[in-house]
Amino acid sequence: MSKYLAKIIANDQEGLQMISACSSGAKVKVTDIKYLASNKVFLLSIERTKIETDQYGKKINSICRFDFVDKVRSKNINQSNKDLVLELIGIDYLKNNNDYEINLFFNNNAYIALTTETIEARLEDQNEIK
Repeated sequence: MSKYLAKIIANDQEGLQMISACSSGAKVKVTDIKYLASNKVFLLSIERTKIETDQYGKKINSICRFDFVDKVRSKNINQSNKDLVLELIGIDYLKNNNDYEINLFFNNNAYIALTTETIEARLEDQNEIK
């Protein structure tokens, strides 16, 4: 079974676009968004549809992880609403002087901006949703 579990590691725009494409339309619970400031790690637990294999249409739980994150800003996300489910539309980034700003776009004009020193992202499948 585990041979269908993908792991994508991104260090550049191309890799980030691949992760963005694979997680587009994914559902994210507000409670499954975590920023571990001391480790500079930002984590999203997402429920996504496999698009990258012949397993097309299968639902899968994945972790989207960003490393070297110095700062996190969010907009239009009610963090006190624990049942709120966001839909991830896409991931993009901007280069700002020596930093990168990785933007995660959600439905309802919600977004999260990550300030990082380098692009280091990974999408790792955890298990299939039966």
